[in-house]
Amino acid sequence: MIRTNLSTRPFYNVRAVQVLIGTLAGLALGATLFNVVQVFRLTASQSTLGANADAAEREATRLRADAVRIRAQINPRELQTVANAAREANGIIDRRAFSWTTLFAQFETTLPADVRITAVRPRLDRGVFTVAVALEARRAEDLDAFVDALEKTGLFKDALATESQTNEDGLLEAIVEGVYAPPGRTAVPVKAQP
Repeated sequence: MIRTNLSTRPFYNVRAVQVLIGTLAGLALGATLFNVVQVFRLTASQSTLGANADAAEREATRLRADAVRIRAQINPRELQTVANAAREANGIIDRRAFSWTTLFAQFETTLPADVRITAVRPRLDRGVFTVAVALEARRAEDLDAFVDALEKTGLFKDALATESQTNEDGLLEAIVEGVYAPPGRTAVPVKAQP
């Protein structure tokens, strides 16, 4: 015999509902706890970064003041003398570092059969190597082929024949000039000091 009236109290799993509600409450409590920890951590980090920023700003102000003081102590004439000496030393180093072997190797790979080199004159002016090459060629086309081949190497820029004339043997004599940037060195002109 059944003593419970099922119509007044329906049967359902109370324990499963309690576990589900408890789990959701635990997750909400965990998320809240995580957020509180993050807020405290970020607040501490913000105050530390603010203090570091203030210290960096004070240091920058001090360094700017030191720079102004040091600049005021520099004699412009002495500075210009030192700059000129450095420019002269760099020019000497560049001239000493000039590789004739590399230059002639480039000429050997680009020289057409009917062109002959008679003179080579490198010139260093404000950090830029300009190479003037005196040539003899049978035809103007051979000369043009040499200039094009120099440009294609990537080591010569603005190469062109500046002078040309025909000698008594019927050969075309020309001077080809171009900016030369040897391997490992880029031709960057140095700005002139006022």
